Amino acid sequence: MAEAARRLFPPLDRALIQALACEVVAKTDQPLSRQSLADLTHRARRTLGKRVSRSTVWRVLHEAAIKPWQYDHWIFPRDPAFAKKAAPILDLYAGHWKGRALGPKDFVLSSDEKTSIQARRRCHTETPPRSKRSRRIEPEYKRMGALQYLAAWDVGRGMVLGRCERTTGIEPFGRLVDQILDQKPYSEAERLFLIVDNGSSHRGQASVRRLRARDRRLIVVHTPVHASWLNQVEIYFSILQRKVLTPNDFADLDALRIRLRLYEELTNRRPKPFAWKFTRQELANWLKRASPHFPAAKAG
Repeated sequence: MAEAARRLFPPLDRALIQALACEVVAKTDQPLSRQSLADLTHRARRTLGKRVSRSTVWRVLHEAAIKPWQYDHWIFPRDPAFAKKAAPILDLYAGHWKGRALGPKDFVLSSDEKTSIQARRRCHTETPPRSKRSRRIEPEYKRMGALQYLAAWDVGRGMVLGRCERTTGIEPFGRLVDQILDQKPYSEAERLFLIVDNGSSHRGQASVRRLRARDRRLIVVHTPVHASWLNQVEIYFSILQRKVLTPNDFADLDALRIRLRLYEELTNRRPKPFAWKFTRQELANWLKRASPHFPAAKAG
């Protein structure tokens, strides 16, 4: 059937369908920001002057080598020292620091806060799934407060340490650091590399000096500005959001706090480091490709 469709729609027809999908919608004189499959099918019928099914249009687009009608949100780096700050983090992920391999008592911890996690108690109890009907969640809810979740992801061991706080800030983050230092094997470490972003709880050289004064084994490494994707704990947070916090239905803050703690225990029961593949060389290649588009890349 697919072969028959290809005979009915020669390469020129297929190219025209792809051109319609690539066209800037604002130039079509339609009040749209995106074209749906139905929109494209309707336009393809008018352009080609013959009947075209939705499945044929979908197949033509699916088989295209380049798909400019798809898009991802992306924050372009704005830190002029992007390469200089990113490279040491990638070296730590690869098990090196300043050209030398990390030792058995060196640990790399990726840390951040997941802020304002709300406990939303639904106005009505959810209904379980039935034949031909999915599980149903009441859209209306009562706000039962919010927690801040602070966590440190052990890059090499695939384990997590976390805590809930009422607010974020220097003192709550300090308590997370104390929690790390009080627990083996970190209490017996020679060096503890702490990767953090530039949030107010751990911003700039002041945080470096403050944490170094707390324990001289702590080495703070800041990510570049607008580069949270370099911080592995964000991957853990995204998993937490999908698997633990969605849908959000918690009776109160205690229920939310217990769920977060239990998921930590579940994660640590079978620890598995993330398969991080973006290396220093990948960074250099990426900055070279991106250099025409933003100034920060030229710093590489």
